Amino acid sequence: MIGVFDSGVGGLSVLREIRRLLPQADLVYLADQARAPYGERSLQEVRDFSEAIAAHLIGRGAAPVVVACNTASAAALRGLLEQWPGVPFVGMEPAVKPAATLTSRGTIGVLATRATFQGELFADLVARYGEGLQVLTRACPGVAARVEEAPDDPATADLLAGFALPLVEEGADVSRRL
Repeated sequence: MIGVFDSGVGGLSVLREIRRLLPQADLVYLADQARAPYGERSLQEVRDFSEAIAAHLIGRGAAPVVVACNTASAAALRGLLEQWPGVPFVGMEPAVKPAATLTSRGTIGVLATRATFQGELFADLVARYGEGLQVLTRACPGVAARVEEAPDDPATADLLAGFALPLVEEGADVSRRL
């Protein structure tokens, strides 16, 4: 069984893609909406939540476990791999690598949660793929909750644009929302 978790329902897009690629796979999805969004929480809280969810999924027989949450991946993926060395984990990565390959001016913009930027994963990605680039970052408080509540609402698009436009004004020619 493949276990998939996110802090909300955003990971359902990951679940759909797994289903498309592996139509016969036995899947279980856990959305931790009681504690969502993770992005405004401390890294330790997100680690604790992620460890508890992984333990639950592994206890149900899940392997691999897909961490379909950027914030949880940034905060906890390394620890999950260490805690359960025999269980394959797959995490989400901020889109630094694809943005780095697409930029024509050498300036990229990344929108994410505050916690995603604080995790080791983001710093590692910038070190690996952002050499020689200007990487502009913007934490987006409130966006995860808004996307969970009303993803198709024009006000949600306006909120995202409000975070993205300053990056464009600062020279980013590639912006990726995480």
